[in-house]
Amino acid sequence: MGRGRDLWMLGLDSVAGAAVLVAIYMALVWVPDAANLTTPTERAAQHIFYLHMGMNIGAGLGYLGAFLVSILYLLTGRRIWDMIAVAAVELGMVFDASVLATGSIWAKPTWNTWWTWDPRLTTAAIVVLVYVAYLMLRGALEDPARRARFAAVYGIFAFASVPLTFMSIRWWRTIHPVVIGGSNAEAQGAFAMGPSIRTAMFVSMIAFAIVFFALLAHRVRIEQTAEEVEQLKEQLA
Repeated sequence: MGRGRDLWMLGLDSVAGAAVLVAIYMALVWVPDAANLTTPTERAAQHIFYLHMGMNIGAGLGYLGAFLVSILYLLTGRRIWDMIAVAAVELGMVFDASVLATGSIWAKPTWNTWWTWDPRLTTAAIVVLVYVAYLMLRGALEDPARRARFAAVYGIFAFASVPLTFMSIRWWRTIHPVVIGGSNAEAQGAFAMGPSIRTAMFVSMIAFAIVFFALLAHRVRIEQTAEEVEQLKEQLA
């Protein structure tokens, strides 16, 4: 059983690594520059867009996963769902921080600033703070059952901040371009989405989704190992 799981995780890691290499190659080498970007700096920054979108998927999967398994925990009380929830939130925050970082790198040559309190950027920052509070809540409660129950309730309500961020560029006047679905007349720095650009973007999104699930499997396994160690300590005591 243990060896089979090790082989399964090794296979998943290999697929994730290969997918990321393909995504990086397509983002930096294969895809052409967008037609409506004029300066070398803008054209260089455009290529980070693909990694930015891939990391967006990782963050979204983390928060959505935590939301779903939090519901499952409240319904079943099984410890495994709480383990997956905290692992998903941690990974979601790592990907989210990467989204903000790559977005700032793209924004500097495009908007001539690293950061602006645009509705999309503001709500994205709020999401990070909401989930920082999730981890702080877990750290403040020592009883495992009580911690898992409170965290599950919080995780369900915290997810409301995620669709708010997604819809912010559709509901309010913003300079952030709408990439998928709809258009935004106020958007600045958008570029023509030709077939090659779309292909590179979706490859990156799929690659980072695979990376997310690979990291999630490892993080949950670490959580399970830590719990087994605690149980052994209690038995020895």
